[in-house]
Amino acid sequence: MSATWLDHAIATVAPRMAARRMMARQAFETLTRGYDGAARGRRTEGWRAPGSSADTEIGVAGALLRDRMRDLVRNNPHAAKAVAVLVNNIIGAGIMPRAASGDDKLDRKVDALFERWTADCDADGQLDFYGLQTLICREMVEAGEVLVRRCLRRASDGLPVPLQLQVLEADFLDATKSGALGAGRLVQGIEFDPVGKRRAYWLHAEHPGDAYGALQNGLQSRPVPATEIAHVYEKQRTQARGVPWGAPVIRSLRDLDDYEVAELVRKKTEACVTAIVFGDDEAQQGIAPSVVDADGNRVEQFEPGLIAYARGGKDIRFNQPAATGGYGEYKRASLHTISAGFRVPYELLTGDLSQVNYSSIRAGLVEFRRMIDAVQWQIFIPMLCAPVWRWFTEAAWAAGQIPEPDVPVEWSPPKFDAVDPYKDAMADLLAIRTGTMTLAQAIARQGHNPDAVLAEIAATNAKLDDLGLVLDSDPRRVTKTGSAQAGDPASAPAAPASETEKE
Repeated sequence: MSATWLDHAIATVAPRMAARRMMARQAFETLTRGYDGAARGRRTEGWRAPGSSADTEIGVAGALLRDRMRDLVRNNPHAAKAVAVLVNNIIGAGIMPRAASGDDKLDRKVDALFERWTADCDADGQLDFYGLQTLICREMVEAGEVLVRRCLRRASDGLPVPLQLQVLEADFLDATKSGALGAGRLVQGIEFDPVGKRRAYWLHAEHPGDAYGALQNGLQSRPVPATEIAHVYEKQRTQARGVPWGAPVIRSLRDLDDYEVAELVRKKTEACVTAIVFGDDEAQQGIAPSVVDADGNRVEQFEPGLIAYARGGKDIRFNQPAATGGYGEYKRASLHTISAGFRVPYELLTGDLSQVNYSSIRAGLVEFRRMIDAVQWQIFIPMLCAPVWRWFTEAAWAAGQIPEPDVPVEWSPPKFDAVDPYKDAMADLLAIRTGTMTLAQAIARQGHNPDAVLAEIAATNAKLDDLGLVLDSDPRRVTKTGSAQAGDPASAPAAPASETEKE
């Protein structure tokens, strides 16, 4: 802030007074500064921004957001595709565990037991563990949250491990249970102890939206210990419950639906009226047209090929439907907004690859895959996979099938398919040779168990040795030692080894 001529004039007579004046002006200007986004005025007059907590906001809007999002997924192809893209990338073929206790014998035993258990882990008896992952992830994205309940079974049930999983929609949680409860509190059906730890979930016996359940007094709820429940949702704030991932674009999806319906109705209406017969003078032309059928009865519904007659009409004028301008541009812009709200690349949401090349699609997928990686490791694995593994090892130990209840585990999410497989393979090869990545890590990135893959490679090599087969660097040449026949592709001289192969 520069001094004015008045400041200089005062300073010549009273320097201290001029300095105090300058400091006061500087302090006043500092107080008047602020964020434009927090300004109040005509431009922000209708902007509602309450300072309520996340639990309060979700308590008011959560159920309606779930219902509207489910309706859009049922009836809007773009919402359905966005949910499918997220689920396919987060889960794929499944997030697979691998025991990592350090005891090879124990690890193999636990892995084999888990593999047998996955086929019977569904309480409904329809899906395996990886199918349940897909269902749970879909509910997390579409409805915002999902509950998984541990169901302990009897040894007489004949299960590999006496444990099954029951998937419950968020509606089972009794949102009316809120308020103080002794020294703890209830927040929309979730009970917290005095230190803020989850103690119980108040669950309905039946789905509140099920007519049979309501008739059977299914709207009553009772507490289930939190140790029996895995609550899977994305925490965007410190809220107790989740919201649908498409919540920011629910209105955009609905507006796009309405726009397309209105445009379709307009085009159908224009196509119905083929021509209108007007009167031959101005007085008759001012009379409203009367649409009649062959018997002279008034017709009040348009249909294709309709010709409308005005009273005394003698002159015919054909309808010329107007061209729809800007429809494609508006829809493309709306879909860009919708893809941003779902955090899905526009190309994956629409399947439109006309505007991309290798570099642009790879750049877009890198950011998308980074987001998917964060969801897998920060939400899905700690909220679902880790509790399920703990339940599994505890049940197996209680059944006397493994010697200890706590077995460390490593998780392998599904691999991302390469845009250019050769380039990605060469990048992995360089990383392994430079020591920045191990072979086991490279195999795990492909979604496989490194120990199983290496054991299979060793078994295959041993079998090849027993059969006397030699695998050449050229995959077309597979020969028995010293038995290559002249004239066969296998008998052709091998190409000179590259410098990399020589090493």
